[in-house]
Amino acid sequence: MIAMLARLFARGEPRLSEAGPRDAATFATLHAASFRRGWSDGEFEQMLAERNIVAHRAMLGRALHGFILSRLAGHEAEILSVAVAAARRGRGLGRALLHLHLRRLAGLGAGSVFLEVDEDNTPARRLYQRAGFREVGRRPGYYSQDRDRPATALVLRRDLV
Repeated sequence: MIAMLARLFARGEPRLSEAGPRDAATFATLHAASFRRGWSDGEFEQMLAERNIVAHRAMLGRALHGFILSRLAGHEAEILSVAVAAARRGRGLGRALLHLHLRRLAGLGAGSVFLEVDEDNTPARRLYQRAGFREVGRRPGYYSQDRDRPATALVLRRDLV
């Protein structure tokens, strides 16, 4: 009972660490809560088992509060997904995950990192801009919406060297 209360009232910052296939179910749950089309446990399990996937997670106790996932291909990497729990958004967790992740990718030999972001996702665009990403392309109609028009994906790049 005391342990349960301690976890319930625990304060502090999530611990950042590398992630692996055992994180698939929690990644899928957070992804589904964060995006219109969430990826399944199986999709995450398959990706997290690949040798060229780099993933980090933010945990507070046993609870996942955020993750970032990339695919490394030669001297380039692509960030596939970033998700932060709604209760933790706007508090610097995404920035901390991104900076840790970029350092790891650079350490693995990535010279540049690419990603796609919905042009209407202002908080994510601000995060990436502050981290040094710049727009290198656009994909009109890439994201389907519940609106009259599909949203444009912005292709962003950051050089690590």
